[in-house]
Amino acid sequence: MPSYRIASIPGDGIGNEVVPEAIRVLEAAGRRFDIAFTWDHFDWSCEHFQRHGRMMPEGGLETIKRHDAILLGAVGFPGVPDHVSLWGLLIPIRREFQQYVNLRPVRVLNGMSSPLAGRTAADIDFYVVRENVEGEYSEIGGRMNRGTDDEIAVQESMFSRRGTDRVMRYAFELARTRPKKHVTSATKSNGIVHTMPFWDERFAAMKTQYPDIRADQYHIDILAAHFVQHPDWFDVVVGSNLFGDILSDLGPAVAGSIGIAPAANINPERNFPSMFEPVHGSAPDIAGKGIANPIGQIWSGAMMLDHLGHKDAGAAVVQAIETALADPRARTRDLGGQASTAECGTFIADALGK
Repeated sequence: MPSYRIASIPGDGIGNEVVPEAIRVLEAAGRRFDIAFTWDHFDWSCEHFQRHGRMMPEGGLETIKRHDAILLGAVGFPGVPDHVSLWGLLIPIRREFQQYVNLRPVRVLNGMSSPLAGRTAADIDFYVVRENVEGEYSEIGGRMNRGTDDEIAVQESMFSRRGTDRVMRYAFELARTRPKKHVTSATKSNGIVHTMPFWDERFAAMKTQYPDIRADQYHIDILAAHFVQHPDWFDVVVGSNLFGDILSDLGPAVAGSIGIAPAANINPERNFPSMFEPVHGSAPDIAGKGIANPIGQIWSGAMMLDHLGHKDAGAAVVQAIETALADPRARTRDLGGQASTAECGTFIADALGK
């Protein structure tokens, strides 16, 4: 029986409520598919910051470096500035462990409906591949003359050939496994004069290596419009850190709900653990009420199973999620039901067991 050691970091807010449900479902998957898990739980969070002045202890990354994967809940809570919480936990994990691919599926699951009129599961089924460790989210920059009329803030973007090529290569390889075999690049080279033309040049070079894949590109503004008007056009969409971030929230919104969307932060070479988290945030307005939707976290767990090589188990988890979405008794309030977080998670685990 294969066995995996997983670092569990619930983080902040509803992360503490949805992570236990994902673990409940993953344990059910383990029983069905003969997979064993050992869970190491870490309380790294904004609460940890308020007690210790750090989001995680010194040496925290070394502590989880040899785990098989990381299951993360959410980061951020009132009282700790967002840039402090994010750069103290999530971004160091992504960068230190070279999780340079952020992969987010965009699908209309059975039991869900798109807010776009007339669109069904046949129309919306694609991936957003986001460059995850450089681009617009760099540490290069600073501020001068604070508090004066001459105050200046400078933030530099950083695009490397290695960084752009490897994320684009991942997108093309993913497209080879898909029926449409189509990659779309998000750009803005008409307005951003250095980095985006460089991105376009690397995309043009990469597509020559994949003659079997159809490739095109759109400026980010019209691409966002096409997500709404023509979601059926897309198969694999690759974008920079900022553009991919925006598109990977817009995508789940057109598919039905950002609250059930999963994400994977992947180190494709597997030199370090990859990390799996829902797209949604810590939702402090509903934290502690037991009403959060755990599906985004559970679906992220299914992506973790895929990454660990258990695609049959991952597919079974998604099927169990769809079973729950089709039953009003399992729907949480954001989806028009009355189920609690635990009731929804238990329903999915039970469906998986059957």
